[in-house]
Amino acid sequence: MRAELLYSDSMGVRSMATFVFTSSHNIFIDASAALGPRRYGLPPHTLEIEALDEAKKRIAEMAGMAEYHIITHYHYDHYDPHENFYIGKKIFAKDINSMINRSQMERGAFFYEQFKDKAEIIYADGMDYEIDGVKISFSPPFPHGPRGTKLGYVIMVTIEENEKLLFSSDVQGPVDEDAMKYIIEQEPDMIIMDGPPSYFVGWKFSHENLRKAEQNMIKIMEKLDCTLILDHHLLRDLNYRERMHELYAMYGDRIMTFAEYNGRENNMLEAMRKELWQKYEI
Repeated sequence: MRAELLYSDSMGVRSMATFVFTSSHNIFIDASAALGPRRYGLPPHTLEIEALDEAKKRIAEMAGMAEYHIITHYHYDHYDPHENFYIGKKIFAKDINSMINRSQMERGAFFYEQFKDKAEIIYADGMDYEIDGVKISFSPPFPHGPRGTKLGYVIMVTIEENEKLLFSSDVQGPVDEDAMKYIIEQEPDMIIMDGPPSYFVGWKFSHENLRKAEQNMIKIMEKLDCTLILDHHLLRDLNYRERMHELYAMYGDRIMTFAEYNGRENNMLEAMRKELWQKYEI
């Protein structure tokens, strides 16, 4: 089994697009990318728009190779109801009938209407599947951040073939204690984690929740001998390492971003949006 980490916030777009090659099948987790509509009171810069165009093209190319798609929740940086690459595929998706907020329920229902006759949609919350020796486990729904969040719920995904990969989706840290326990119980060799939205601290995300997220990640790294791919929300903060100082001090040699995993430098365009508009007034 091999994972290709296609795009995330360290590579210039909002995304966690992950393509998994197994010995017999290809699986695409959250095949989408998007941009933050406003940051520092500014719209996306031209360089961000160019990065999104590139990401969308590459994601569509890779999606053509995938037999299975996974949609962990219905935010546009994790799925795109206007793409046609879902046609003819088997899609494991977050259930739209339970543990879901209104916005995601409406988006999920629209997706279902678009593809119910063109693809096989399986609501996978809490389910296990085996495909030619490859085990795919879907978690129960966990909060998209702290308990009580208005952002709804997500499902995590574990894929196992000789080794285990866990894709956290948007658990924001994890902040939630039960999400942390679930990750440890899965005993993955690699975790693809979204990290807390530290750029919202003092506004939409509390200092206490940031501390919880860091401590939960430390507990995970203490219990598991794993590689941690830490990106997405956390990489919208130029000072992300300082925000997670204790975690990086203890386990930094086992932590990478998507960009670093791919041998590139971090390219945090959204976090740099203010500087981009100042430097390139176009």
